[in-house]
Amino acid sequence: MRAAVVSEPGGPEVLRVEERPTPEARPGWVLVRVRGFGLNRSELGTRRGDSGDAVRFPRVLGIECVGEVAEAPGSDLEPGRTVVAAMGGMGREFDGGYAECALLPREHVIPISTTLPWSRLAALPETFATAWGSVVKTLRLERGETILVRGGSSSVGMAAITIASELGATVIATTRQEAKRAAMEEQGADHVVIDPGSIAEEVRRIAPDGVDALFELVGPRVIADSVAAVRSGGRVCLSGYLAESWDVDSARAAVAAAGASFATFGSIEVSDDAYREPLQAIVEAVESGRYRDGLARVFELDEIADAHRLMEDDGVAGKVVVLTGADGPAG
Repeated sequence: MRAAVVSEPGGPEVLRVEERPTPEARPGWVLVRVRGFGLNRSELGTRRGDSGDAVRFPRVLGIECVGEVAEAPGSDLEPGRTVVAAMGGMGREFDGGYAECALLPREHVIPISTTLPWSRLAALPETFATAWGSVVKTLRLERGETILVRGGSSSVGMAAITIASELGATVIATTRQEAKRAAMEEQGADHVVIDPGSIAEEVRRIAPDGVDALFELVGPRVIADSVAAVRSGGRVCLSGYLAESWDVDSARAAVAAAGASFATFGSIEVSDDAYREPLQAIVEAVESGRYRDGLARVFELDEIADAHRLMEDDGVAGKVVVLTGADGPAG
């Protein structure tokens, strides 16, 4: 099989596609024929070596993938079944989705029914897990409320925009690049605010009484400014760290000082038991057009280094996906 392997930490150029033995299936694990995978910013840090001793090289990165069951000895999963997989140590503790085949723990392999093309299905698992878990489960956003999505042009931000819009909320979303405005409006943003580093004053012009909910993706470095746009008694969910600051304690203090409630959300437990039902509902919402998948750009496996450069440079609004072959319908 072909896989994109990182042998030593570094820039995008360290991602090299090479031939590797196909893993052997074993009980408790599923050999997945990978059709595509989405890129995630956490994989940039892993590639750069930011994880220290937690990740050993050489390593096949990739915290998510979509494809078909190749082998699943002793499992209820039949060969050919469409599946998605995410988290559970993928691409960190063991080789992940950046390959034509991946051997993955059964509990993190989720069967799904869909006719979406592989590229669109690959845009959903981890991105929509985080957005759905943050907006629906944590913030409990309701119809008629106003939400601020700071970092709205990120893949998770774009997923949050479409989820909040479908709920019937008013969506204010930020981006640093004017060129991304149209994509965010198409995704469902009612107002797009260009972010020069401070956005509270502009958001208050749109929502003078303050927003009901804040979905913070830029991170602790800016959250004091973000929460200045939240009404007293509003709700804040910190789910992203795009500015690469992880001082959650300072973020919590800033939110408390503003009189809002504070929660963090990393990712829903992406296991078959916990996520099969919400994921199937998400897929059906995308199929029906109620959710927009946020797919921004599709690459081939041989272009993995270019795909990482695009993500690292914030070159698009939405999700970057890599396919291992043709983009036929899943299922």
